[in-house]
Amino acid sequence: MPQMAPLLWLYLYIFFLLSLMLFLLLNYFIKPFEKMSLPSPSAPTIQTPWSL
Repeated sequence: MPQMAPLLWLYLYIFFLLSLMLFLLLNYFIKPFEKMSLPSPSAPTIQTPWSL
């Protein structure tokens, strides 16, 4: 029936919003893997200073 089409789109819109909110919440609470730490400043550097 054509009268039911607006309700179908409303339900699809609500389902989309709920799934989007669930996706965003899961991404917020699930932490990514720990990044590799940068080398400590006391480590010897191989770079040579610029000289003219």
